[in-house]
Amino acid sequence: MIHCLEKVRETNPLVHNITNYVTVNDVANVLLACGGSPIMSDEPEDVADITAICGGLCINIGTLNQRSIEGMKIAGAKANELGHTVLLDPVGAGASALRTNTAIDLMETIKFDVIRGNVSELKTLAFGAGTTKGVDADTADAVTEENLDRMVAFVKDFAHKTDCVIAMTGAIDLVADAEKCYVIRNGRPEMGKITGTGCQLSGLMTAFVTANPDQKLKAAAAAVCVMGVAGEIGYRNLKDGEGNASYRNRMIDAIYHMDAAALKREAHYEMR
Repeated sequence: MIHCLEKVRETNPLVHNITNYVTVNDVANVLLACGGSPIMSDEPEDVADITAICGGLCINIGTLNQRSIEGMKIAGAKANELGHTVLLDPVGAGASALRTNTAIDLMETIKFDVIRGNVSELKTLAFGAGTTKGVDADTADAVTEENLDRMVAFVKDFAHKTDCVIAMTGAIDLVADAEKCYVIRNGRPEMGKITGTGCQLSGLMTAFVTANPDQKLKAAAAAVCVMGVAGEIGYRNLKDGEGNASYRNRMIDAIYHMDAAALKREAHYEMR
């Protein structure tokens, strides 16, 4: 975990983001805070050149349109051609036919290293149907201590079928390949009151995997731990009268100041 964070700081990975218009600025700032460098472009005539100079590509379907979908496919093909890290964030898969079909189509045409989503989104991709509330997970879809063994088996199986790392984030986070699963218990429920913490995590995770290409599972899990720990530190640092806007800034500050000692002390995870 610590090594993965340090590697991001050392290598300053350049990440191309085709991401959510609602959260694009926060994604850029989180990448800068962790030690990466962001570039944002979804214009089809631009994306191949941009992807070519980057080490990683983060595809987020949060604000889809036909032009950006075309850009995603072109960028994904270029990233695969160059052997770059590619992550999919299937925001809202299950909420509309366009989102669901786009995510499935991207999975069929692009080789992803990581797919990161909430329980509802990943169930939709695995089974073709799921329940969402807009772009949020349905409360009926949650990883709990009671269903933990079953959900660990699910993410491992989905990782095996897709041949990539699966990161299922929520109250309990699961990050798995076909053989191993990190069960991570960091973060705060108040993080759900900030628009785009998932989008920020996807950008962060792309940087971590790009900087640690030989340790994709550990790097993805490290990114989840960093985000969760930052959520805890940011919440502790809130002052009287501050709300979710201040909380967003304090989380980004916590990532900026994150060091090996803090991550080692505050990350809570186990292997299954």
